[in-house]
Amino acid sequence: MDTQSYMNPLASELNVVLDGSITGRLLSSLGSRLFFPRGIIAQSNEAKQLAPVKNATIGMAFHHGQPLILSAISDAMPTLSAKEKVTYAPTAGVEEVRKAWKDSLLKKNPSLKAGDITLPAAVPGVTAGISFAADLFLDETSTIIASDPCWDNYSLIFTERRGAKLRGVPFFGEPSSWDAGAGLDLAAIRAAIHEEAKTGSVRIIFNFPNNPAGYSPTHAEADALVDIIRETACNGADILVICDDAYFGLFYEDDIYRESLFSRLSALHEKVLAIKIDGPTKEDYVWGLRVAFVTFGSPGLGPEHREALGKKLMGAIRSSVSCANTPAQYLILKVLSDPRTAGEKKANYELLRGRYRAVQSFIATHPAHPKLSPMPFNSGYFMSFRCKGIDAEVLRKKLLAEHGIGTISLGPGILRVAFAALEEEQIAEIYGTIYETAGKL
Repeated sequence: MDTQSYMNPLASELNVVLDGSITGRLLSSLGSRLFFPRGIIAQSNEAKQLAPVKNATIGMAFHHGQPLILSAISDAMPTLSAKEKVTYAPTAGVEEVRKAWKDSLLKKNPSLKAGDITLPAAVPGVTAGISFAADLFLDETSTIIASDPCWDNYSLIFTERRGAKLRGVPFFGEPSSWDAGAGLDLAAIRAAIHEEAKTGSVRIIFNFPNNPAGYSPTHAEADALVDIIRETACNGADILVICDDAYFGLFYEDDIYRESLFSRLSALHEKVLAIKIDGPTKEDYVWGLRVAFVTFGSPGLGPEHREALGKKLMGAIRSSVSCANTPAQYLILKVLSDPRTAGEKKANYELLRGRYRAVQSFIATHPAHPKLSPMPFNSGYFMSFRCKGIDAEVLRKKLLAEHGIGTISLGPGILRVAFAALEEEQIAEIYGTIYETAGKL
């Protein structure tokens, strides 16, 4: 068989449906080949509906209608049923959980319209969601724009796995342009998008609150970003916008745009395909549960396009991780329905905002450092320093070896500090040590 020219008929069927749509035009070669097979999973789903009592399809073992389960597992998760603890979840996630997460998106993003977006698909973490989006829409001929600096995993996902070019753009400008009111370098972002648009398509990822900078757009900056995307689409380019919303909701200043950019981008223009990748990992403080969601939105997608795109995504999930963690999904369902959640999340938010304020206070009350320039930050878990005349890795090692302070160096020029992991009363001392140590290099 010529594997280069062969296309599975099921993939071809989906491609015919998507042909001419924004999704069809943006698909990668792998995305074109992906499909959801009419095999074990599809046939098992059919049997669940039509043969619930005599279902001999799925690779699970039952007794008196309940899945077999060991006591150690059952006792460790007493609030979940055996089904919720150990059964396979559907490929795209537990339907009840997906619907609950969509409802939560609509509550957190009031301008978002239910009819503009797909039902979120559950995936094993935000990283997996970004990787699946890359599978669908990036290959060796693609370029994707990201902030510089950006989360280091983007390089592994986009470049090493998919062979795409990661184009880093200084979202926050050069150090000489920073001042107390500095934020996004909209001119640099616009220039990069316009240059990519000359190829006929643009792929960009927005990560707000940003990792590692810890910055989110103000209302005016959000308006400007949406205008740039709209203008580029109106001029004829197809645009893929991935919204990496891993730290969504952790906004510490009043002028920050409180919704995801996905809310506006998902309904912006038929030549814009927006993907929201988010989850409870940081929002609900469940880092190790490894569950997240992928949601698509575009005025250029009809119901048939959404169904076909969903099957493409399910093909990516099925061919890699099979499905997301079942108990984690049901635990998130409990989080979303528990009346204690809102109050506890508010208390956690205030705790993190207090740490943010402590960092802001330290920087404001100390003279400008000759070798460290804080990048703009107003949200999330992190803030970062741009290093001037010193190597961030040398500084990181010195802080660790001599003072027992752990930080992250991102290349030679960026030192990231996760203030969210520090107690508020530790911050002045730790930052004082960082300043002093950097000054001696």
